[in-house]
Amino acid sequence: MKTRTFWGRVAPYALAVVLCLAFGWVASMLQREALAEWYPLLAKSPLTPPGVVFPVAWSALYVLIGIAFGAVWHVPAGRRRALLGWWGVQCVLNFLWSVCFFYARSPWAGMVVIVALLVAVAVFMLKSRRASRVAFWCFVPYLLWLAFATYLNAYVCLYN
Repeated sequence: MKTRTFWGRVAPYALAVVLCLAFGWVASMLQREALAEWYPLLAKSPLTPPGVVFPVAWSALYVLIGIAFGAVWHVPAGRRRALLGWWGVQCVLNFLWSVCFFYARSPWAGMVVIVALLVAVAVFMLKSRRASRVAFWCFVPYLLWLAFATYLNAYVCLYN
């Protein structure tokens, strides 16, 4: 049995969390102008949380998404590749949603992306359920938040 150093065990978690938070920061920079000029003018659901909730919720979710990566990294190689593939797909779709919805100011394109993101997250969860319970449970709040965000996105599509 191979003994891993402390850094060897922790690095995949730490690097993935930093990477996820960095993606979130870049996405927030792309959203700035739309959040100031466009988004306030949209008709939004009465269930839309105050603006301060979004960066806090997403920061927590990005930490969990990074932890899920670290957990999957330690899965045996046979399952790891597929899980990391689905993790990467959801990461790209997550970033793409911000680009479509805010940067391109296209709620309908955002809707297409967020539905694909929901599917990718659900597939990742189904595939990781047995391989890594940590990864699976880290994605539960993410899936719930995405379901709510999908509702908010759909509301904007339908009422604007």
